[in-house]
Amino acid sequence: MKPLELVTAFFLFLASHLLLTGSVATNQVALYVHNKCLFPIWPATAPNTGYPVIADGGFYLPSGQTQRSYAPLTWSGQIWARTGCKFNSNWIPACETGDCDGRLACNGLIGKPPVTLVQIALQEDQSKSCLYDVSLVDGYNIPVSVTIKQAPEQCTIRGCLQNVNDFCPQELEVLNENGEVVACKSACLAFDVDNFCCRNEFGTPKKCKPTVYSKIFKDACPSYYSYAFDTPPPLVNCASREYVITFCPSGWGDAYTSI
Repeated sequence: MKPLELVTAFFLFLASHLLLTGSVATNQVALYVHNKCLFPIWPATAPNTGYPVIADGGFYLPSGQTQRSYAPLTWSGQIWARTGCKFNSNWIPACETGDCDGRLACNGLIGKPPVTLVQIALQEDQSKSCLYDVSLVDGYNIPVSVTIKQAPEQCTIRGCLQNVNDFCPQELEVLNENGEVVACKSACLAFDVDNFCCRNEFGTPKKCKPTVYSKIFKDACPSYYSYAFDTPPPLVNCASREYVITFCPSGWGDAYTSI
């Protein structure tokens, strides 16, 4: 084989190897999920209707570790963290927060609220918006930040200023078996009434207004949705091939922007 042919063959082999091992991702978006909590978490994903399950729907992530997963260029779904899980116990639920029918791999199932929920909509078509937000519409369990690699400020959703679980009203508390507050329900989830849930007569921005409960969430986490018609809508529109989702960002209000 001639030298030029050897070089060509080598680079073809290298390209094939990188594609197979995931070192280079074509036609995909990388999602870096980072755990800066002092405890392990079990991140989970659930696609919206018509989209595939990514990252097996859930995985274990020790403290201080990062896992890279991939989504199609066009994808829409939810990402959240489960806490206090014991998958070897045959308990249902297996997790104190965010449980999906006792499974490690949620495989498309949506986690049980309340959880701090990352919502993301990716678009391959550059004429359409790539949107993401963090929602507390059903409640809160741990803080999260969302950004893109080398992000400008407008592309960053920062973590919370305070831990909502530390001052969650008693009527909204979710307790574990030790009596510790592990999550905080929204008023909609706790009471299931129209004015808190922005539905029926209250199903418009004009009729559904902030409440004393949603203001607790908003004061602690100003970058998140605190209720369905939060104004201005805390949506971020930034397209990228690399997104960084960090649970328990370093310091309240900080965003983790590098891996």
